[in-house]
Amino acid sequence: MDIIAVGIDVSKDRLDVAVRPGGEAFAVERNACGLDRLIERLRQLSPHIVALEATGGFETVVAAALASASLPVVVVNPAQIRAFARALGQRAKTDPIDAAVIAHFAEATKPQVRPLPDEATRLLADLVARRRQIIEMIGAESQRQKRITMPRLRKSIRRVIDMLNKELAELDGDIDDAVRGSPTWREKENLLASVPGVGSIISRTLIADLPELGTLNRKQIAALAGLAPFTRQSGQWRGKSFIGGGRASVRTALFMGALVAKRHNPVLKAFFDRLVAAGKPKMVALIAVARKLLTILNAILRDNRSWQNA
Repeated sequence: MDIIAVGIDVSKDRLDVAVRPGGEAFAVERNACGLDRLIERLRQLSPHIVALEATGGFETVVAAALASASLPVVVVNPAQIRAFARALGQRAKTDPIDAAVIAHFAEATKPQVRPLPDEATRLLADLVARRRQIIEMIGAESQRQKRITMPRLRKSIRRVIDMLNKELAELDGDIDDAVRGSPTWREKENLLASVPGVGSIISRTLIADLPELGTLNRKQIAALAGLAPFTRQSGQWRGKSFIGGGRASVRTALFMGALVAKRHNPVLKAFFDRLVAAGKPKMVALIAVARKLLTILNAILRDNRSWQNA
């Protein structure tokens, strides 16, 4: 039986839809009426997978509407779609063509459909992402302050930094209210933070940006975080292993946790020291610690048991 795959290219005002096999294509407006029409048509098609490209947030409402209609929706990485289009030799680019490429990608690769985060989790993810942006802006302004000597400009930068720090404090309060207001999130945060090296910021980033934590096996969760190693190989030549892809915010949080854990977590410190003693470069050992930390956190939520030193 043919797999019916639907690709949707999402823009600000319009949804271009392509269906494989058969080549059916149509478009609807990205509003309530358009989504109702889309859901009605997709229910008639009974697709095995409906793929949307992540497009800066425009896809969120669409994905949520389709998921609430019990349709098998998955949000795919734009970089993967671009690479797939290049592999097909597809150079022309229009919204209908993009939808057809997304449908072809879904048909060929069959990405796994996973439950989407609920509205509260998406809100927490937005708060955590905004916090990350504020910190980046504070860092950028601090670097400018180091290079500037004119007193007038230094005062201007200082005012901006003070304003950003105030905004950061308010965001931290909003995040704390969100987490503490949810018994489930509060329990998860307490479990994750029981691991030496993991604090509230890392815990909340994982809750917001990796809601699958505790529901997948260690290989699957490592791939989602971009910590699964892959090797370049051709014939007799075998290159070095690399990590990449996945969710950058999660990977960054885990590296922060690994930096602390290799000093203060007895299990991970011994693991790091053993790798370095065996001749592994320190960065390779740190990546391994981050991956092992993720495996531990995944098991803790899966088993609903806090950290044990033994």
